[in-house]
Amino acid sequence: MNKVSFLALGGINEIGKNMYVIEYGDDILVIDCGGKFPDESLLGIDLIIPDVTYLEENQDRIRALIVTHGHEDHIGGIPFFLKKINVPIYATRFTLGLIELKLEEHRLTRDTELVTITSDSILEFGEIGVSFFKVSHSIPDCLGIVIHTPEGNVVHTGDFKFDLTPANGQYCDIHKMAEIGRQGVIALISESTNAERKGVSPSESMVAEHLVEAFRKAEGKIILSTFASNVNRVQQVVEAAMKTNRKLSLLGRSMVNVVDVALERGYLNVPDGMLISAHEIEQFPPDKVVILCTGSQGEPNAALARLSTGNYRDATIYPGDTVILAASPIPGNEKGVSRIIDNLFQLGAKVIYGSGSSTGMHVSGHGYQEDLKLMLTLMKPTYFIPIHGEYRMLHHHRQLAESVGVEKGNTFIIKNGDVVDIEDSVARQTRSIPAGDTYVDGISVGDVGEIVLRDRKQLAEDGMLVIVLTISKGDRKIIQGPDTITRGFVYVKESENLIREINRLVKKTILELEADNIRQWNVMKQNIKKSVGQYLFRQTKRKPMILPIILEI
Repeated sequence: MNKVSFLALGGINEIGKNMYVIEYGDDILVIDCGGKFPDESLLGIDLIIPDVTYLEENQDRIRALIVTHGHEDHIGGIPFFLKKINVPIYATRFTLGLIELKLEEHRLTRDTELVTITSDSILEFGEIGVSFFKVSHSIPDCLGIVIHTPEGNVVHTGDFKFDLTPANGQYCDIHKMAEIGRQGVIALISESTNAERKGVSPSESMVAEHLVEAFRKAEGKIILSTFASNVNRVQQVVEAAMKTNRKLSLLGRSMVNVVDVALERGYLNVPDGMLISAHEIEQFPPDKVVILCTGSQGEPNAALARLSTGNYRDATIYPGDTVILAASPIPGNEKGVSRIIDNLFQLGAKVIYGSGSSTGMHVSGHGYQEDLKLMLTLMKPTYFIPIHGEYRMLHHHRQLAESVGVEKGNTFIIKNGDVVDIEDSVARQTRSIPAGDTYVDGISVGDVGEIVLRDRKQLAEDGMLVIVLTISKGDRKIIQGPDTITRGFVYVKESENLIREINRLVKKTILELEADNIRQWNVMKQNIKKSVGQYLFRQTKRKPMILPIILEI
């Protein structure tokens, strides 16, 4: 008898990199394929995406990639995934618009099958049926997914909150959710981002009033930074600009791209003549301009960071300008955001930052505890798998589930790669598959591993030493050198004694090896590294990378 299996390739014990897999018999469905931005320890890495080895091994069984919504942590890995496994992508109209931008960038548009779905779509893949329901979030066109299997219905919520007054009029379909729950849900897979936050997530419409008030009080230019994908927030900025008679300029590639998609597909309304280009900003009085830009997460190359250091060619922040950060930092980005806020204050700007009731400029798109409990109550699942969160969030979500009637022991807190199998209406977690991180560095994907990163860390912390030595081919005597070149370790002119001692040590090591009739290059190099490394650690308590280069003449 076949069983339903659920596993995560990313998105568990982390924020970002969401990718989930549902299997039944010969059919595999993939839900989302996101990316995650690296922290400071991953030197030079541009993006982290899921390891899809398991899917590559089973690609003949994959029927579709279904995307819940268009945020980077759900679509950022798609181009890299498609280069390995070409499958049809099912997503809503707006989400497909954002995916198409990525596919154009990677020249994958022609080879990829894109299928538009709505909350009313019904799909069939072998023995698996799929239907959808609308949820509210901080981006248009978000869906929850119902996977209909012979073992029962499995529900994946996508990212959601229960916003009863959404800014874009896209209401969550509570009646449909209740009907799904009435039909029976064997397993609920639900996001956990705000499982620690008590109460109900505030409505997006709350932000509109605060924006208009801040725009009215602002005396100079207004610079507002938010997630480019938060089209609801962009629309509110447009309306606040309209009410205060200001022109709007967009800075940052992703902001321009997303607004283009939203305008083209009818998700955003901007009055004719309101949008101005970046080089027109200085032609208008400061109190007649709003700049909408990227960089709310402290990204060093984004528009806001460059504005905060005075390095943006077309726009300058002057004393008295107002800067609004209409987004809260994702965990891990706090340092970068703080640095930018400090820079802005030094420029003399008035800065409005912080989320929730403190400023009213941002509300989360993820449900708080009462939202999560309402979803659990509507779905009434037999089994529960919290996803999309760090461990403490998953732990809190389990407690919430038990408080509204999910039996103790029926919640599975899993790791990426763990598989939950449901057979004869009984769920078990007894096996795992390979899962992990794949690093994107420039155009290379997966080439940079732990060893390369360890070398980068060593170079960053202690620098490097190159020792060049020329030896005669016949009698193995030193003809020239050793010459020692350092980078990032010591300043040569101030460390002549140290360099002299290194060169003496290298000569001594080569003579000792010669006396023992040892002439293999690799042994010579190892001994040079060892003797020089030990000496340098005694002298400096540092461990630079040592690269001996032996030339034979």
